[in-house]
Amino acid sequence: MNWNHDHIVHIGGETETPLDPATETAVWRKRIEPWLSAVFQSEHLSLLVGNGFTTGIANQAGGVPTGMAGSGFGGCPNEDKVSAHAKKMAEAMGRGSANIEDELSAALSLLSGLEILKHADASAWETAIDNVLGEFIKDVLTTEKSIRDGIDKEPAAGGPLAREILVSFLMSFASRAASRERLHVFTTNYDRLIERGCDDAGLRIIDRFTGALEPEFRSSRLHIDMHYTPPGIRGEPRHLEGVVHLTKLHGSLDWRYDHPRLYRVGLPFGAEAGHPAVPASPRHSVMIYPNAVKDVETVAYPYADLFRDFSSSICQPNNVLVTYGYGYGDDHINRVIADMLTIPSTHLVILAWGEKPHERIASFVDRVGRPQQLTLLIGKHFGDIRTLVEHYLPKPAIDPLTIRMSELVERRGKITGKEPDDAGGAQ
Repeated sequence: MNWNHDHIVHIGGETETPLDPATETAVWRKRIEPWLSAVFQSEHLSLLVGNGFTTGIANQAGGVPTGMAGSGFGGCPNEDKVSAHAKKMAEAMGRGSANIEDELSAALSLLSGLEILKHADASAWETAIDNVLGEFIKDVLTTEKSIRDGIDKEPAAGGPLAREILVSFLMSFASRAASRERLHVFTTNYDRLIERGCDDAGLRIIDRFTGALEPEFRSSRLHIDMHYTPPGIRGEPRHLEGVVHLTKLHGSLDWRYDHPRLYRVGLPFGAEAGHPAVPASPRHSVMIYPNAVKDVETVAYPYADLFRDFSSSICQPNNVLVTYGYGYGDDHINRVIADMLTIPSTHLVILAWGEKPHERIASFVDRVGRPQQLTLLIGKHFGDIRTLVEHYLPKPAIDPLTIRMSELVERRGKITGKEPDDAGGAQ
């Protein structure tokens, strides 16, 4: 596959270079939007979003994206060895330079050994890790706050509000016919932007947490769903529309662990760092996941349940997985996606922003092969979340009247020899 173009459009096994930027949107929309419309109505649909999703919305809202660069541990003993180990692990995973997750994972491994040895340096590392985690949590909350404050502000350059882009993005995936399986959203992000977007869109979330005051994580999912019985109708109830499944693979800012319970606290979106729900020693309680560099880490509670949901959801026939803002830097996730593609009826859609195709994505695609099962929309044009929402993602419409209107417009276009208007309705 040729990875030398600034923009790569790969649909149905072909790779092409787009036309002049002034005309590429109109040209590619006629091909991309119908294709994605068909793909999104597959029997099973999953969405995996990474930090690029939050960064995109933050940029639209004039906010501050969360930085993932490492910051060090304040000169703790053997810090240079921890940094070297983090760098080695990052390179082994194809990540390149180590980020804060790599550094935390290496530091936590060292701390475990020091605690076993009852070494005097253990207390210094405990304090340093708590400080780094605390600053990282503060950064994520700052990103949430900047999005919250700017989500309804008119952009300086004009265009839709960040809230509209967020809601339209989620609804493009969640607007599925009742006969199809629910959309399943997976994320590696620690922030609550997806939950905020679902609230704004009126989507109901099903996850493994049950309860009202302190929702508790349950291992018994039992395929819980939401139904309703129409007035005057006898027989089986119907599926309630606007329901999605959500799995946060690396945990969340508002998850707390108090052995043996894992529960969710009431931490407001964009809360101040000094909020009572933010603990002073996050190392023991806040369930955010320093990147898995050892397979054994993914079998620990609750991550075994979360990754079991991920694998069982995407590794099934007639499934489509769409990734947006995910950089393919997590081997434990990439391995499951690669296994999914061994099923011939599955399909992977990669939406990614960047100056040029990312080496990790290129490496993953070259390794798995199977170009007929891949759709790639990569580059600054196709990866921009506003451009995606306005021009390429299917419009969120599944009601019978709109679908019927779309069919009539298409038939009339065939009779008159004219192409139907792009604004004619649903996809």
